Amino acid sequence: MAGKRDSSSKGRSPAASAGKGRGSHGGRSRSGNGHGAPPSNGDDAPDDAADATPRRSHKGLTARTPAPALDFSKIRRYRLATRKSLVAHGALGRPLHAGTTFGRFFQGLPDLLAGRELRAAVMAIAEARRARRGVILGMGAHPIKVGLSPLIIDLMERGVITGVAMNGACVVHDFELAYAGSTSEDVGPGLRDGSFGMAEETGRFLNLAIRQAAPTGAGLGDGLGHVLAGTKLKYRKLSILAAGDRLGVPVTVHVAIGTDIIHMHPEADGAAIGATTMRDFHRLAATVATLDRGVFVNLGSAVVIPEVFVKALNVARNLGHKVGDLTTIDMDFIRHYRPGVNVLRRPTEDGGRPIQLTGHHEIMFPLLFSAVLEELGG
Repeated sequence: MAGKRDSSSKGRSPAASAGKGRGSHGGRSRSGNGHGAPPSNGDDAPDDAADATPRRSHKGLTARTPAPALDFSKIRRYRLATRKSLVAHGALGRPLHAGTTFGRFFQGLPDLLAGRELRAAVMAIAEARRARRGVILGMGAHPIKVGLSPLIIDLMERGVITGVAMNGACVVHDFELAYAGSTSEDVGPGLRDGSFGMAEETGRFLNLAIRQAAPTGAGLGDGLGHVLAGTKLKYRKLSILAAGDRLGVPVTVHVAIGTDIIHMHPEADGAAIGATTMRDFHRLAATVATLDRGVFVNLGSAVVIPEVFVKALNVARNLGHKVGDLTTIDMDFIRHYRPGVNVLRRPTEDGGRPIQLTGHHEIMFPLLFSAVLEELGG
């Protein structure tokens, strides 16, 4: 009843009454719900057994019971001789000696990983040429800038490279080498004052040659090569474009408008550039149509040439040409997405072999084709 004192509280102080059923943890019951509820068994739980939850370490992590120990004496093993090993003694490299020939040096490389891929690339190119199958070199401008033009021209002359597909920047460096015997500029200082890419001879010569080629029905590579071959430039023998004209080897140029320095010059004619580079795409597609069991090498082009190649291949197959059992080789100093899918994976999904050789152009390209010439006998 209201106002009637509970007899159980007689003789207890208010503090004692208030503390009844509470533990020492800030008034919270050890086994209750935090509101003074009694333990489920009706008895006060002993202090050392009341908290059944996992204890916390000083870092706040829950301490767990260790997992049962494993019995290592029951480990299952096998005899080494029964295992298929990935590395055998016959694949190991051979010691080098002063005066060793290139052939012996190459034969002494380990036949593992990139060494095995390099050998496969050599054999694919050599076998394609023995069978009179095409070997097309697709390239960005960097190979020219690191000094590979004479090697590429020599391989064209030997009949090892049967076609070349360039991006638009190649024509800049190809012309400047032929005209001045030097090329490549430091972009940073020129970009600060707007002089980057503004060499007058480069912009005028190339743009006027393209405009001259457009109404003749020539492609961009064909037109430039013909003009360069007909000049008396001191270093014209360094021009891949001129070599293509001289040797009858197709050299096509694939331009993305706005990406090359000559597009900044007043002589640039978008219609002429577009018309001539479109003809070169058609010419490349016709060349790729004959590439059955041949080889396509992508040297230092991360975007343009891989995209152009996969479209040219598609056109050839769309028109009923059998272009299969391809060996596609990507060579660059880092690995890029588009060459990986458009040069290596997609064109060889139904037959062929993709090969990726990663390293600096000025080392890897001479190494590859020196080995090809050794295999072909010079």
